[in-house]
Amino acid sequence: MSGQFKPARGRLNGSGPVAVVDIGSNSVRLVIYERKARTPTMLFNEKLLAGLGRGVAATGRLADESVSLALGELARFKALIKHTQCQELYIVATAAARDAANGPEFVREVERFLEAPVRILDGSEEAYYSALGVIAGFWQPRGIVGDMGGGSLELVEIADKKPGQGATFPLGGLRLSEEADGRIAKAQKLTEAALKGYDWPVLAPGERTFYAVGGTWRSLGRLHLMQNNYPLHVMHNYEIGAEEAIAFCRKIAVPNLEGVEMAEVVSKQRRALVPIGAVVLEQVLTSMKAERLVFSATGVREGLLHEKLPGEMQDQDPVIEAARELCTLRARSPDHAEELIAWTDRLFSEVGIEETANETRLRHAACLLSDIGWRAHPDYRGEQSLNIISHASFVGLDHASRAYLAAAVYYRHDGLREGALSSVIRELFTDRLRIRAKVLGATLRVASLLSASMAGQLPKVGITRTGKGLSLNLGGELASLDGERLRKRASQLGKAIEVSVEVTTGSA
Repeated sequence: MSGQFKPARGRLNGSGPVAVVDIGSNSVRLVIYERKARTPTMLFNEKLLAGLGRGVAATGRLADESVSLALGELARFKALIKHTQCQELYIVATAAARDAANGPEFVREVERFLEAPVRILDGSEEAYYSALGVIAGFWQPRGIVGDMGGGSLELVEIADKKPGQGATFPLGGLRLSEEADGRIAKAQKLTEAALKGYDWPVLAPGERTFYAVGGTWRSLGRLHLMQNNYPLHVMHNYEIGAEEAIAFCRKIAVPNLEGVEMAEVVSKQRRALVPIGAVVLEQVLTSMKAERLVFSATGVREGLLHEKLPGEMQDQDPVIEAARELCTLRARSPDHAEELIAWTDRLFSEVGIEETANETRLRHAACLLSDIGWRAHPDYRGEQSLNIISHASFVGLDHASRAYLAAAVYYRHDGLREGALSSVIRELFTDRLRIRAKVLGATLRVASLLSASMAGQLPKVGITRTGKGLSLNLGGELASLDGERLRKRASQLGKAIEVSVEVTTGSA
């Protein structure tokens, strides 16, 4: 890992690239992250379905063909790690490597080849890091995390930003498929027997969320998403009601997804495993009396990196930090974005707009994102910002909240016309968030005329509640900023918040 690292990250600070090699029972994957951060961004991500766990249950050994395939891919990974000048490398191995008789021999070969130690995770460690990955990827998650790999299933409760005691079961996709001889009915019996003695955590109503981790379950979720013509193709935080999810699992639990509508959206290598994943998922959701199913794109790898962060970074809000990073890279003035947070805090307080804690954090994130599209042609700044926010690799927010962020910034650039907003976004957010996106968009439009989106001006603008409504006082120093366009936007803001807004000059 030696050599001079030449950063290409603009104004971002921190360590250089960090690589994780994840050797699972089904896939071997390399992920290179831009740097250690609360919301690490992937620079590179590649996997090979080597099938190391195939046949282990029957023979007790990793198949020679799978080992050769995996080691061949690691040669490519090594070259990429060197080329990107990664500063740190972590290698983890899970069920197949720990269960096979020749697992230690394979691990030694990997260590020799990559010149770094391999950490073989036992079942409880795998559950722990999967749960930590969900904690890293969601905002205050509560429920049960399940990570289904090729060789095992891990279950663990999460609450108060801490994983509980994990449990592991021989219910990985490859293993269960082989033990059931590919028969769905037998897989159902084996799953029921394996989970029968599990002491499910007691969760209160409203907390019975199941967070699904692993490629097989994400493929299942993608199939559901596509069948239902869901407008946003982002799997992280994709949510299904438990009853609907159970019915869907039953519908697709057929060998190789034969006859299942849109089965082609699942890769050929996964089609034999998705029905097995459906069997396990149905039993888990039923047994825990789940209320909702949520898919997670974060798991063991992200949990491993999250653990390496200082405590104060772990406690950061992932949405705020991701928005702040985009702001740093793309906005005209990151300091102005921070001023927007304070300024909208004042304005919302004076008007008496009530917010939940989640709505406040979303407003702050929108302020940070409000100027990320400024380099586009003025006619397309709103559209470009909306597209970036809609499809960014954000974690820590649901899809309705993502739609709010996109809409608020779109309104800031393109005005408050309802019909101009993307139909995709309109489908996603709630009425309450739709109204609040307009209010914030109108507020940001006024702020842009007061400041030219540069720092130093907004703190000088007085915000006062009057008998008539709300006064934006420019004082004597900023009086020359007054004008017809500013007053028109202030009037639009007044309509949005249902309070008269006037621009005044002179003494406050």
